[in-house]
Amino acid sequence: MVVDEQSYGQGHAESVVRSQTWRTVDNSAAHLAPHLRRGQRVLDVGCGPGTITLDLASRVAPGQVEGIDLAEAVLDRARRAAGEEGVGNVRFARGSAYEIDAEDDAFDVVHAHQVLLHLTDPVAALSEFLRVTRPGGFVAVRDTDYAGCMWWPADPRLDRWLQIYRAVARGNGTEPDAGRRLLAWAHAAGATDVTPSASIWCHSTPDERAWWGGMWADRILDSRIAEQAVEGGHASRAELADISSAWRRWSTDPDGWFAIPHGEVLCRVAGAGPSGPRTEAS
Repeated sequence: MVVDEQSYGQGHAESVVRSQTWRTVDNSAAHLAPHLRRGQRVLDVGCGPGTITLDLASRVAPGQVEGIDLAEAVLDRARRAAGEEGVGNVRFARGSAYEIDAEDDAFDVVHAHQVLLHLTDPVAALSEFLRVTRPGGFVAVRDTDYAGCMWWPADPRLDRWLQIYRAVARGNGTEPDAGRRLLAWAHAAGATDVTPSASIWCHSTPDERAWWGGMWADRILDSRIAEQAVEGGHASRAELADISSAWRRWSTDPDGWFAIPHGEVLCRVAGAGPSGPRTEAS
């Protein structure tokens, strides 16, 4: 199981955190958005720098939102963002997806984005999410399916990027193609009322290409992924440098297009009770 910051395969290099600050409810949790209500109590697991968390907080205010993550550095960044944006109904704390510091039935919604693909026991984490969600509440998760990534123009160096990324993840005992497995994992965790879906990120405008390609050009050279690629014998530093160059070339190509599929599940927790929050004062 991933239980501490050092065992998180992505690491928290600047390029990794940079990729997380773009995320919002609209682009990363649209499957959950119709079920958000004022007054709900929400837990955001693996919150990172907190951009989705703060968006959740704005949608359920005056309901309380808690974001948990393993890394104090990103939690501090999330706290600063909350202060700068004047969001008062959110708190951030260090916590594990496997052992959530909360009573049973504590939350109306538990949300996790790009978390299960980094865990060695995603079913155990989902079971914990279900435990802390009240009857009638929702567990919402969304994860990439890396095997489905598509891009243009074709470049064998980007083919190698994907091979290396998936090899590193598998070397950590985690599943890079998690999206397609979410429904099965939810069932294995005991969820009985599950709505599966899928959505996609597409980076194709000049700004999107510059951001996504620049992020990966840095990430493949200077991150925990790069370290593990070399340590695990999956790639040499020279090859990673060549892949970085491929990303920079792609980022400036006017025909550049990149799509990333995601699997999603929305689990309605069994038991009596309405789907809305208890009360706004709870």
